[in-house]
Amino acid sequence: MSRVDIIGIAYLFASLTFIVGLRLLSSPVTARQGNRVAAVGMAVAIIATLFQPGMSNYVLIGIAVVIGAAIGTGSARGVKMTAMPQMVAIFNGMGGGAAALVAALEFIHQTNGGSIEAPRAATIALGAAIGAVSFAGSVIAFAKLQELMRGSMFVRQAKYLNGLLVLVIVALGIALVVSSSQWILLVLLIVALLLGLALVVPIGGADMPVVISLMNSLTGIAVALAGFVQNNELLIVSGALVGASGTLLTQLMAKAMNRPLSNVLFGGMGAAPSAAGLELPAGATVREISVDDAAVLMSYSQRVVIVPGYGLAVAQAQHQVRELSDILGERGVQVKYAIHPVAGRMPGHMNVLLAEADVPYSQVQEMDAINGEFPSTDVVLVVGANDITNPGARDDPGSAIYGMPILNVDYAQHVIVLKRSMRPGFAGIDNVLYYNSKTAMLFGDAKESLQKLVAASKAVSMPGSARKEPEAVKA
Repeated sequence: MSRVDIIGIAYLFASLTFIVGLRLLSSPVTARQGNRVAAVGMAVAIIATLFQPGMSNYVLIGIAVVIGAAIGTGSARGVKMTAMPQMVAIFNGMGGGAAALVAALEFIHQTNGGSIEAPRAATIALGAAIGAVSFAGSVIAFAKLQELMRGSMFVRQAKYLNGLLVLVIVALGIALVVSSSQWILLVLLIVALLLGLALVVPIGGADMPVVISLMNSLTGIAVALAGFVQNNELLIVSGALVGASGTLLTQLMAKAMNRPLSNVLFGGMGAAPSAAGLELPAGATVREISVDDAAVLMSYSQRVVIVPGYGLAVAQAQHQVRELSDILGERGVQVKYAIHPVAGRMPGHMNVLLAEADVPYSQVQEMDAINGEFPSTDVVLVVGANDITNPGARDDPGSAIYGMPILNVDYAQHVIVLKRSMRPGFAGIDNVLYYNSKTAMLFGDAKESLQKLVAASKAVSMPGSARKEPEAVKA
């Protein structure tokens, strides 16, 4: 058996581990195992690649591997859960940028001695353009998630500009195939970078989960095209897996927001941002509740649903909310967690957060599964979730998020909202839930409020002792 055959078998093994790992990642129960399986496959693939015929520059490769491993390990261990979405965005961007560079360098290498075959040049042009778009778009997504850029920039005629840039890229690609000019490739890369910037800059932060998924799919496609350029089967398979899974996830995210992808990408362009919401009834007020009353109300309930949001991640309060649910469970209260598909700043953000606190998977329910249970729920505890609980998305055609499926928490008997202030969520609109007669606000840092709720819940006297009934909610 030749060395090439052994490398081929190693690549086949790595491809299978990627497929198995991706399958295991579909469930929180097996996600960690899936990550390990895929990591083993990647290690095998890297080692096999080092033995490719003609491979050289091992010193530079070794330096690059050490630097990359140090950055990856440091980021994975040191990044806060709140910063995980932007880390995913920037790492995804690096993948797209790397694919674009691989395509460009291969083009330069092959054209130094003359021209290049038309199909190969077309593949390189497409891979370089898609990789550059993914890189630039991911950088903007990172900046928005990191709050280096706030909100969205509504630029009139932006969609026409994007269309023009796409046409320019197509024209440059054709010219590249015909001329094999390295200068045309450089211009194509610059225009593709501009398209990535122009595409994502107008999109608001609330749509970043969809953008991250889309950029992820583009990176996968760019990697697959780089595999065709390099005649590398592993890159083709892994890129196709990432591209396909990213595309499916993008569709699921858009569906969860009840908006076509075209609306996410182009819906806000050329229009002024809207902060419309349901018209509040005259005299509508926000009511507050004390920690003791909230603890008593939940302790004497039969069913409590906890809705985690980005505020929970910011406060790093997942362990406190788990402790509170355990105390309620010991009191005979049925506790569940309601997860909206676009809660947080990336797909699965809340699932990862709760898994970090070892919340039982059986208690974690997706939106479609739990929405029907809210009418029979005694108390809903909303921790830092804004737009995904806003009834305006369901009831007000004038709302900026109208049509987006939400968690119907206002159907429950009581709603307690843990929030720092009345500041709007990522969509920048007011949440009419806060003015509902069923809703009571518990202001303060989520972690501190949960710690107080834990202490107060432990002190609640249950049947068999002097029963303490909750007082009226403060107006």
